[in-house]
Amino acid sequence: MTQYDERVQYQRDLIAAEEWSKTVKSVHAHSLSSMWYDTRPEDTADGKSVLDVQYNSEIVRRTTSDGETVIFGTPLKGQELVDSYIRHN
Repeated sequence: MTQYDERVQYQRDLIAAEEWSKTVKSVHAHSLSSMWYDTRPEDTADGKSVLDVQYNSEIVRRTTSDGETVIFGTPLKGQELVDSYIRHN
């Protein structure tokens, strides 16, 4: 039965990592157009501000001053997600 120990542990880690990926890593309210992930400088043009929430999955959810929501990045999945989870816990 021990031949499946690694698979079972990976599945445990994956489930924990998927929950962890939904938690907030940082919150940043700003009017900067120079963020490393920002491909929409028009959101902060003319002094407008935005709220950027970065999650452990590496995505950033931006809420603009007019209420629009924009997602930056691609969420980590599978082994990459598990590796990031283990590295940070």
